[in-house]
Amino acid sequence: MVNGRQDWNCSKIRIRWRCIFPSRWLLAVLPNIDQFAARRLSAALFNLVFPDDCRVCGSPLREISRIPVCALCLCAPTPLVAAYFCTDCNTPFLNAFPLDENGRCGLCRRGLTGFDAAFSYGEYDGPLRKLIHLFKYGRLKPLALPLGKLLASALPRDWRYDMVVPMPLHWRRGWERGFNQSELLAKVVAARLGAPVMKAVSRKRRTPSQAGLTNAQRRTNVAGAFVCNKKFTVKDRHVLLVDDVLTTGATASACASVLKWAGAKRVTVLTLARVDRRKSTVVSSITDSLLTGA
Repeated sequence: MVNGRQDWNCSKIRIRWRCIFPSRWLLAVLPNIDQFAARRLSAALFNLVFPDDCRVCGSPLREISRIPVCALCLCAPTPLVAAYFCTDCNTPFLNAFPLDENGRCGLCRRGLTGFDAAFSYGEYDGPLRKLIHLFKYGRLKPLALPLGKLLASALPRDWRYDMVVPMPLHWRRGWERGFNQSELLAKVVAARLGAPVMKAVSRKRRTPSQAGLTNAQRRTNVAGAFVCNKKFTVKDRHVLLVDDVLTTGATASACASVLKWAGAKRVTVLTLARVDRRKSTVVSSITDSLLTGA
């Protein structure tokens, strides 16, 4: 398969090619060679002719793949670790002081989260943040499968869900990006759970960037931005709401609230990463949003 992308620069045309071939062609012409050896040989020949580097660490790629990321970087993201978590929204804390006797944080005690539970695989930092950026802004859609597997692993094994709902994009943002990253992740998670994917929520207005806003301002910014699709029934259902990154939870809360108003019995939020407010990465995440327009 050959993918070509054409860049226009004044009157000159520059064409950048990325070529990706499966190793099956070599196995077909060399049937008597051990398959593992044939794959290694085909990978070596491919990288000799079409050298490429990992988009995360920059090391030379030594395997044929649709994803220009080495195996080590794909396995690098680790689960979020903390000594104290809110029992409802799973926000990490440095100590137990913000939590009540039931382990709930202030937002959950005041009922400001909108959802019933939230789970995230890892911290929005390091290799995981780079992979998300490649997937979301670099348009590397094949990353949906490995990232979706990480996402699904963050869920409790004994919980059951009636439907998986991707966080919606405004139609104009979806047109600009070319796809909804949350929808691709939701499909991977739904396949592993055996639950249907339903676009039960849509975004009726395009909200300004959340970057630089306080928690209260973020909630005001997304208030009234979502609406339930009447052709989908969420009444008395346990809904799994899937998104890529959780920052303050304002967007997820607004979307979950709409589902609850429509009769959803329970809404659980699942994100690939969350901003760890215990660290200074919140500053870098805001910078990322300013640079990318997220």
